[in-house]
Amino acid sequence: MLEQVKVRLFGLAVDAASFDQAVEQLVTAAMQRGGAARVVVTPNVDHLVRLDGAPEFRERYSQADFIFADGMPVVWASRLLGRPLPERVTGADLFDALCREAQQRHLKILLLGGQPGSEPQLLESFSHTYAGLDIEIVSPSMQFDPTGPEGESFARLARERAPDIVFLCVGMPKQEQWALHYASQLPGGIVLCVGAAMEFAIGMQRRAPQWMQSAGLEWLWRLVNNPRRLWRRYLVDDPKFLRLCWREWRARMRHGEA
Repeated sequence: MLEQVKVRLFGLAVDAASFDQAVEQLVTAAMQRGGAARVVVTPNVDHLVRLDGAPEFRERYSQADFIFADGMPVVWASRLLGRPLPERVTGADLFDALCREAQQRHLKILLLGGQPGSEPQLLESFSHTYAGLDIEIVSPSMQFDPTGPEGESFARLARERAPDIVFLCVGMPKQEQWALHYASQLPGGIVLCVGAAMEFAIGMQRRAPQWMQSAGLEWLWRLVNNPRRLWRRYLVDDPKFLRLCWREWRARMRHGEA
């Protein structure tokens, strides 16, 4: 496996890896057996703001094995703060890349996500997008509790199926809570917390055009397409990221790092 290079940002040890390096590292980790599964998180601006308000959860979150920066603002901040990341590594892009690697390498996938009872439709969509993919899907209830009976049932299935890759598509913080609670009980492989990545991959939602992604405007695309659900996140909560950057810069100045 490629050596992991980490940089310290916003209280997290973020992987300083290109997208191709990230995929190579994760494919290698997925095929390893013996020991616990390895947890993958992809913090974006919204995640960092929410983590700042939940110190105990941030401490747990920081224990993930792979932490990739999802979002150009996080990459830009890393450069301004003197600890540059090569590029963003999004959960949506990792999801697609790892599904294609799983097709070629015959890796087993277990996925938690979707609306209750939607498994047949999701499996059909996956068969069109990733023909021959070995995937099993569990769509949880709307009251899914990561460490309750439903979470335990999914963990039991994961232990029995022993997948190479587990995708958790139930949103933050539930997906991270499940991953960090149960990864130690799984027989190797990787567990990725990827939110809405499945919906982009199989065409349930459209991603922003590439130029908007590169310009750090993917948030605007999502806001315009779903204003009722996302207006508060992007217009009220996420601007607090500027305060986090200012605080991080001041801390580095005090320690002579900037």
